[in-house]
Amino acid sequence: MIIRCWGARGSIPVSGEQYLRYGGNTTCLEIRNSHDDILLVDAGSGIREAGNEFLADGRRDFILLLTHAHWDHIMGFPFFKPLYLHKTNIDVWGCAFAQDSIREMLARVMSAPYFPIDYDAIHARLTYEDICKESYQMGGMTITSIALSHPNQGTGYQFSDNGKRFVFLTDNELGFRHEGSLTYENYLAICRNADLLIHDAEYWNEEYSRRIGWGHSTIEQAVKLALDAEVKQLGLFHHNQDRFDTAVDEMVDACRQIIAEKHSPLQCFAVYQGMELSL
Repeated sequence: MIIRCWGARGSIPVSGEQYLRYGGNTTCLEIRNSHDDILLVDAGSGIREAGNEFLADGRRDFILLLTHAHWDHIMGFPFFKPLYLHKTNIDVWGCAFAQDSIREMLARVMSAPYFPIDYDAIHARLTYEDICKESYQMGGMTITSIALSHPNQGTGYQFSDNGKRFVFLTDNELGFRHEGSLTYENYLAICRNADLLIHDAEYWNEEYSRRIGWGHSTIEQAVKLALDAEVKQLGLFHHNQDRFDTAVDEMVDACRQIIAEKHSPLQCFAVYQGMELSL
């Protein structure tokens, strides 16, 4: 399993010399299974650059898996250039939640007066599976849905392929139970012994007291979950738009200090745009 990050930022894309190492694009992951099938998780602004590379490589078949419909996770959809080619095939999976359907959710991104090109201008063949399924199959990979603790609800995912497990829990608030979410014990059981956990870690503890209920976790909460679950690697994700590279470094250092004090072999890092991981 190969995981590539095209965007790790939260809320809104950012740019500037202060964001060069971790990147400014919002959520988009590329996951390839052992058959080299391409799965994209979320259509944040990072999906634009992913699409450009896929066109250069001649790739036309994709699965798009959505966690939820908040703007930063779907805003890049109209800028995914393969959408406008007749030979492109895209299967879209996920839960519609507050919308009537995933199609409606994505079409609204391209509706007037917010975008100049109508959804009907898409030439790709798109199919939608907007039933909230417990699991999906992509080649030999099993994808299991995980309810997130987030306003308006959302879905995280576990990816299992060739004996390796990757758990992706962006926009997940461990310190507050939103409607439809799981208990801490549930998240602990899901993450137990995972090879890789990428988890929302937007805040410091001292910031979180003013943001309870916003749908995001602290670095301390994310590290605790990773330590309790004895995962092998923890990737901090959903970096705040005002968090410069140096500030993200400080969060990583703090996490590593906690881990060192527990004498744990857990590896911790902040996920960055352009990062590639292999399991």
